[in-house]
Amino acid sequence: MTAAAFAIIYGGFREITAPTATPARYTLVVLAGVLIIKELMYRHVASVGDSISSEAVKSDAWRHRSDALTSGFAFVGISIALLGGPGWEAADGWAAVAASLVVLYNAWKQLRPAVLELADIAPHPSTEAEVRAIAGQLPGVIGLDKCFVRKVGFSFYVDLHIVVHGEITVREGHLLSHKVEDEVRRVLPQVVEVLVHVEPEEELTIKTDRKGTASQP
Repeated sequence: MTAAAFAIIYGGFREITAPTATPARYTLVVLAGVLIIKELMYRHVASVGDSISSEAVKSDAWRHRSDALTSGFAFVGISIALLGGPGWEAADGWAAVAASLVVLYNAWKQLRPAVLELADIAPHPSTEAEVRAIAGQLPGVIGLDKCFVRKVGFSFYVDLHIVVHGEITVREGHLLSHKVEDEVRRVLPQVVEVLVHVEPEEELTIKTDRKGTASQP
């Protein structure tokens, strides 16, 4: 997208400095058709990208929207050139430059989250909130401490600390941790692994006394 934007800028300034003949009127019909088709393709691909949480697919969707925006600016520029007549041929070039700035913005908008994902940054806080809500409603879980979520490819990995009554047995705590893992993965299929750490309520109290705060569900 960035390379395309700079190519459009170059072509636009060439058209501004050395205007060519005004495009034929039928090009407006072609541009209108391209705009509609590309916008529909953007909406379809973007919905697929959202459904599988893929930045790569969503970036590809924005490529279609960039094409639609470019066609829209070209439509406006050519319309101005046709309506203005002689002396307005450069309007198409100015429209191309304006379109390229939008394409550059969209390129940055899509590049930033992709780079952050490659850097193993935590996903949107709503994912952590969902995990906490699911785990906190299970019988036997009386509180939640830490919850870390990271994304690798299309999948999420969770590190969760649950708080339980201190008098339960090791076996009961072990079974409860598996219930938490199974429930989180059932409700959130994109989560492929949940590492559950079991903490007795007394341990949480000690942490609260030392740090002054403790996370609750």
